[in-house]
Order: sequence, then C-alpha cells, then structure tokens
Amino acid sequence: MSEFRKITDDFYVSPQIDPAQVADAKVQGFSLIVNNRPDGEEADQPEGAAIESAAREAGLDYVAIPVGSAGFSQPQVEALRDALSKTDGKVLGFCRSGTRSTFLWSLAQAASGADPDTIAAAARSGGYDISPIRPAMDALSANARG
Repeated sequence: MSEFRKITDDFYVSPQIDPAQVADAKVQGFSLIVNNRPDGEEADQPEGAAIESAAREAGLDYVAIPVGSAGFSQPQVEALRDALSKTDGKVLGFCRSGTRSTFLWSLAQAASGADPDTIAAAARSGGYDISPIRPAMDALSANARG
C-alpha cells in the first residue's frame, strides 16, 4: 500500500517508492513524480532509473532533483519551481521519509512568494515539521515579495 501524504490538493509526498507503486500514483491521478533521493543512499533502495522507466511507461512525467547530505541549494529550489510550473496535475515527491521532499517544496513555495505560515500549516497537515528551514523560508519569501 502506498503512503502518499497530502500536503496540498496538488502536492503529495511519500517515503521511498518502488516501480510497482508508480501504478498507484497513476490511479490516484498524479501527473508528475519528483525523486528527491540520490541513488545509492541505501543498498535496498530502487534506482531512480527504474522508477523513471515505470513512470514513463505509465504516462507520468518524472524529474530527479536529488537532495543529499549537503542539504538544499538554490538550483534545487529553482528546479522544483520549474517542474511545478510545467505540470497541471497532482505531483508526488518522494525521498527516504518524505521530509526532504516537503522541505524542498516548502522552500520552492517560499521562493515564489507564498506565506511561510501557510506553507508551514500545509506541511504540518501532512505530518511534517518544517521549523528547521523556517529562517530560509522567511528570507526566500521576503526576497520574492520584494
């Protein structure tokens, strides 16, 4: 059973998925899968290429924006903003636990000028605490708002 957690009506996160769960994503109406996990993080982790192949076969878009131990960078935030701007359907982001995907989405929303309190409430509704990145979100949001 897939553990897709709703953050907003259009953005969900999940712990690590496997190629078989891509079919669940298709049935649930997702149009884009975002992989935020670097290959090789754990020995039993499916390779991103296998998930990408399953996504393409199911008619879903796929993008890899890996977030490793070095943390988040502006190019990753921009890559997610770009991917989100190019899709009209629901998006599923995944990593080991869903936390990195939620953090990256939160930073991308803040960089687009969204209200940090609203972002934090959405993340909480999915079971994620984004307080570790709140200062970065506040700065991105303030910068976007000019």
